[in-house]
Amino acid sequence: MGMDDTATAQKMKSDQREEVVNGTFPPHKLQKTRFRPKSFFGLVLIGFAVVALPLILALAYSAARIDELTIISRNAVYRATEITHSSRTLIDEIMAMERSVNQALALDDTTLLEGYLLGHNKFDATIKRMFDVISEQSQFQLLRQIQSQENSIFGQVLALNEQPQILQALPEQFANLLVLSQQFSTNNFLLIGQSVEHINQIASETRSLVESEVVILVPLVIFLALMFSTIIAYPIRQIDQAISLMGKGKLTIPVRVNGPGKLVYLGERLDWLRLRLLKLEEQKMQFFRHVSHELKTPLTSIREGSGLLVEGVPGSLNQQQSRIASILHDNSLQLQRKIEDLLSFSALQGNAAKLVKQSVDVRKFIIAAVRAHDLSIVRKQIKIYLLCPELSLECDKQKLDTILDNLLSNAVKFTPDSGQIKISVTSLKVGVQIDICDSGPGVHETDRIKIFEPFYQGRNLPHHYVRGTGLGLAISREYALEHGGNVELIQTGCPGANFRLTLPI
Repeated sequence: MGMDDTATAQKMKSDQREEVVNGTFPPHKLQKTRFRPKSFFGLVLIGFAVVALPLILALAYSAARIDELTIISRNAVYRATEITHSSRTLIDEIMAMERSVNQALALDDTTLLEGYLLGHNKFDATIKRMFDVISEQSQFQLLRQIQSQENSIFGQVLALNEQPQILQALPEQFANLLVLSQQFSTNNFLLIGQSVEHINQIASETRSLVESEVVILVPLVIFLALMFSTIIAYPIRQIDQAISLMGKGKLTIPVRVNGPGKLVYLGERLDWLRLRLLKLEEQKMQFFRHVSHELKTPLTSIREGSGLLVEGVPGSLNQQQSRIASILHDNSLQLQRKIEDLLSFSALQGNAAKLVKQSVDVRKFIIAAVRAHDLSIVRKQIKIYLLCPELSLECDKQKLDTILDNLLSNAVKFTPDSGQIKISVTSLKVGVQIDICDSGPGVHETDRIKIFEPFYQGRNLPHHYVRGTGLGLAISREYALEHGGNVELIQTGCPGANFRLTLPI
């Protein structure tokens, strides 16, 4: 990247930070090319509509097929009933007309043909009604043939007065007409059977269709429901993750929320809050660094000057002056440790510290760390019990020294006069475990989950306790985590607090 590009990027970043500092919220860009509902409720409604749409379409299509099957069945039943009744009526009327003709022929009395005329009228009405319900062409033609033959017989009956001999040939014609009617009736029953079979086929197809819809739609609806549940829950998870990261102090990760417009806007507000917190965090770290460095320079002069007075380099001091010089020197050392804690915490927050590993003799290193607190240990008459086998460890010596110094400093501060501190080292398969157990008041139950937070001070403070920065344990845990280990407060049988340091070999 060239110098101009770097300057442009820095200017854009500076402008964005300036907006955050001034309390203004940068306007979000409207995405016109991508559809998204404005509200979360709208997204839920869209999801419900998409999930329900296949079911609605399937139900509508199935209802249409069932309605079609119902209409076909109703028409088929009506036609079958009408054709069956009419076929029976035709045969009955043919037989009635035939009896009337036979009686007239046997008694040689044409006046008996009145029964035939009545049967002819009923026969003709039935034929006309059947033409309205017959749809098959073969049956239609057969019905035409029956009508034509019966009309021929009717014409012959009307001509009996002129040609009485015609009456002799009518029974044979009626026999032929009856055969045609019976054939028509038989064909009707066959067609009714075919119609029933067709209805059964349609019903079977409809049932198969419904079963196929169930097989296809149930997994589809489940898939759509899961998909929209994920889509609906996704922006909520993004917001929850963003809040969780901000709560853990991870402020460098931008907040991005995809979803309805209002949730996107909420995500942008969270990102604005993240930038605001990030700016405040940077200002706090900058303040720590400046104050620490500004204090360290004059403190060095005070510490060195008080050390010279204690050693008697400028001249011998009386007892009272020597005691005052010792107090100045001890407090300057204590203040130096607090400033170094602030510098270490500032380096941790800025991720500036790197591990420089060296081989360390654990026993010698612990003994050296204990000797750094000899004055306090002797003054309070504390007994130190050390149980440590011969073993070596690859670690950052400076950071391990800081960890042990903080843990021992806490143990010495909280251990009462004439108390004891037990230090035990255990070699594990993949690491080293160091337990430091004091005989102080221990850690209050409500302080256990917060004891490793920066600047936190516990409740069980000893008498004449000089309040520190509250950074020692936080720095110790961070340094241990950098090594791949940890610092924990564990519950054991010892009366005080037991801090356990674990480090990989």
